[in-house]
Amino acid sequence: MLEWIRVIPNSPPQASSFNVTPLCRLSNSKIALRPVIRIHPIQTGHVKIKPSQRRREAGGLLRVLLDRTWTEWLPIYAWAIEHPEGIIVVDTGDTARTSEPGYFPRWHPYHRIAVRFDIAREQEIGPQLEKVGIDPKEVRTVILTHFHTDHTGGLHHFPESEILVPGDGYESAQGFTGKLQGYLPHRWPEWFAPTPIPFEDVAIGPFEQSYSVTEAGDVLVVPTPGHTPGHVSVIVKADGISYFLAGDTSYTEELLLERKADGVSPEKSTTIATIDAIRDYARTEPTVYLPSHDPQSVERLEQRQRLTSSPV
Repeated sequence: MLEWIRVIPNSPPQASSFNVTPLCRLSNSKIALRPVIRIHPIQTGHVKIKPSQRRREAGGLLRVLLDRTWTEWLPIYAWAIEHPEGIIVVDTGDTARTSEPGYFPRWHPYHRIAVRFDIAREQEIGPQLEKVGIDPKEVRTVILTHFHTDHTGGLHHFPESEILVPGDGYESAQGFTGKLQGYLPHRWPEWFAPTPIPFEDVAIGPFEQSYSVTEAGDVLVVPTPGHTPGHVSVIVKADGISYFLAGDTSYTEELLLERKADGVSPEKSTTIATIDAIRDYARTEPTVYLPSHDPQSVERLEQRQRLTSSPV
């Protein structure tokens, strides 16, 4: 059986979409369309962080807090997957409320001196989904890669959706202990009662566990701890390519290839182990790597630019 791939970009402001449309030739005169999987990158404003957070330096988090320089404005991406079994959203971006006085705990040094947000209300994930023709009420499943505010701030747009979360991460992000770690559990919606991802001992390449979100087995969650202890990533398999929705496993593809951890990971060794696992996966599976804050992620998605090995 022969197979052709059609990738069609569509680029309204703040959100573009790419169709992954396999076609199969049945005979010399007939072509049958298979169901379309469409991946939308949804940009929910921008964030600035310290360079020592993007690329770890000696001192880790303390170095981040002492750093007086800033990155450029970085995108905050969430992802919407239009799938024959229903719409799936990966992360929810952040909220325009980040600009309100008192939204962040004033006593927490990270929120006070180490991060800046620029998010307009129309840039929140709800309005952005509507721009690409998706009603947030029609979203079947939301998957959170982790619980930092730039991934959970848009939860309020999905009161009717199933919400899957890393169980270990959910436990550690709650209460005052969670606030100490930089999470904002008091900003989660009152109705928020997520389902822990029920990982199974089914290996996906170097990832020893996985969970299939779809019956077709083409949208999978794998554990990718490091940036946070319970961090997960989502793999969308289509047209012979694995689209790796990576959350914050690294801030850019370049940093992944250089095996550089970020500056807020609790355990550098855990982050590097996850980075190595992703690189190992990409050696055997054609992979498009799509972290949440990489300015090049959308271009790589559009071009289906595959992750290649580094000499490191």
